[in-house]
Amino acid sequence: MAAPAKRKSRRRAVKRRPARARRGGRLALARKKIRAWRRRFKRRFGAYAQAFYWGAVACLWLFLGIGGVLGLLALDLPDTSSLWDVEQQPSITVLDRSGQVLARRGVSYGLPVALSDLPAALPQAVIAIEDRRFYHHIGIDPIGIFRAFLANSAEGRVVQGGSTITQQLAKNLFLKSERTWKRKIQEMMLAFWLERRFSKDQILSLYLNRVYLGAGAYGVEAAAQRYFGKSATRVTLGEAALLAGLLKAPSRYAPSNNPDLAKARADIVLTRMVEAGFITELQRRHAGDAPPVLARGQATDGIGYFIDWVARRIPALTEGADFDLVIETTLDVAAQARAEKAMGLSLVRDGAALGFSQGALVSLATDGALIAMVGGRSYGQSQFNRAVQARRQPGSAFKPFVYLAALEAGWRPGALIEDAPIRIGDWAPQNFSKTYKGRVTLTEALALSLNSAAVRLAQDVGAGAIINAAHRLGISSDLQATRSLPLGTSEVNLLELVSSYAPFANGGRRAAPYAIVSIRSSEGVVLYTRAPTPGPRVAALADIGAMNDMLGEVMRIGTGRKASLDPRPAAGKTGTSQNSRDAWFVGYTADLVTGVWVGNDDDAPMGRVTGGTAPAIIWKDYMLAMNKDRPLRPLPRGRNPAFIAARDEAPQNENALTRFMSRLFGGE
Repeated sequence: MAAPAKRKSRRRAVKRRPARARRGGRLALARKKIRAWRRRFKRRFGAYAQAFYWGAVACLWLFLGIGGVLGLLALDLPDTSSLWDVEQQPSITVLDRSGQVLARRGVSYGLPVALSDLPAALPQAVIAIEDRRFYHHIGIDPIGIFRAFLANSAEGRVVQGGSTITQQLAKNLFLKSERTWKRKIQEMMLAFWLERRFSKDQILSLYLNRVYLGAGAYGVEAAAQRYFGKSATRVTLGEAALLAGLLKAPSRYAPSNNPDLAKARADIVLTRMVEAGFITELQRRHAGDAPPVLARGQATDGIGYFIDWVARRIPALTEGADFDLVIETTLDVAAQARAEKAMGLSLVRDGAALGFSQGALVSLATDGALIAMVGGRSYGQSQFNRAVQARRQPGSAFKPFVYLAALEAGWRPGALIEDAPIRIGDWAPQNFSKTYKGRVTLTEALALSLNSAAVRLAQDVGAGAIINAAHRLGISSDLQATRSLPLGTSEVNLLELVSSYAPFANGGRRAAPYAIVSIRSSEGVVLYTRAPTPGPRVAALADIGAMNDMLGEVMRIGTGRKASLDPRPAAGKTGTSQNSRDAWFVGYTADLVTGVWVGNDDDAPMGRVTGGTAPAIIWKDYMLAMNKDRPLRPLPRGRNPAFIAARDEAPQNENALTRFMSRLFGGE
């Protein structure tokens, strides 16, 4: 009986334990279980938990680091307060002699055009080719970036970009075009800012009004005016596609430089518009079959050489005017087209076979007005102007100055001179044909371009007199008083050589080449007008008449026969430098003075090309076209009694034999 009583007492003792002790026991048990669970968790997942912990710490620091970098980049972001302001820069509008627009140069911003005023095809063309998901992204397009990454990886080069229109706008407005990570990150930050600040239509409108589209035109309005001569609000589907195609590479695809590339790019844009659902296949075909018509003055590639030459002369005449200018020039568009046609035909027909790849042509009125200028094969391929920037040896085209100096010293066209081998020290010049004629008249020596006779004549009159005559007539380059001077070894450019022949055509007055007739502001304020003042007399009329007779024989019986314009009176001279590196023909009528050069930019020798071959043929093709409807006019003081009387009154050469032969042949 005692045992049960003891157990009962123990139970009562347990019941009498305080509640705090009971709760402490349960807590201790819970802690024990938690420790056991933690030990089991650590054994199973400890490594993962540690990795997660340190990963979270690293992410936090990375986030803080990125935030710091972005903060620093944000401090360097450009000011966006003048987003809608346009900084106008002066541009020039160049007119031809009839007042028609040839071209516009310089930076040109068109007036802002609202998106709602543009034909739907224009923004659709831009979206189709530049950013098809424009209305669906937040400033950057991860899908577009991934697509570009795949395309570029497949090709092994950059063939596709991932930038959105918003990013391009941010770059165009605020950033430089440098390819750095800093610029790219700032571009993205500004793109986000633009998307938050403006609507999609506002962003697209701003982009279309500020983007560069080649030829100095910023914005679709300026580009439409420059390329098509009309407002962007009236462009057709084909014109819209052409403008959108320029965005990839404005200078490369500009229709004024590369019309074929521009059309091919426009066709790609039209195809993308079909794929985007903006137009139908039938609309694409119709647009492709009717290519855009360029504004007058943009279709002639070679006009660019003339515009460049004019532009360099404007600052000196306007004292640095910083507003838009309108330049009236002397250029004749029809003459320019004929010059380019004649040059282009020869380059295609004869260039490869005869070994020349470039050519230049300058045509002046007899007072020096520049009518046409061809500076090379293609302005789009090379802007180097071979008519004014290239300095070459003129060869025998320099000889008229030798013979003019001789006439001024008393020689006569009929005077005899020896054509035979000659040696001056260690120099022994030869005729081109390696043969000699013996005693010939000055007229024959010039017509046949006999080198030994020219050297003998130069020895008689002196290098100083020859240089003086050349400079008086218009040669501005430095001429070296060397033994080979009469053979044209001092370098000149085509423009100065042509202008120095003008006194032969106008009766003995200097004719400095010019192209600008007047300059006015876009508001009509006249800043410059050229005074039509005749040039100073630089040669006696009698000597000019004799030179015209002699140079006329060049085209009748001499080296320039292929340039003959018979029955139209004309005169000129061929020129070929050593090893046929340069070939020239400079000639004139009573109305026009024109010179042609052919050769190679690397100074490589040509085949059997002389001034009497390709240059003479180009000259004749151009001059026939230019003089087709002009009346026949004699050259100044040509073969007429008045000229002969004036010439006979001039002082005679002191050489007795020369005086005798001059009387015998009558100077003819």
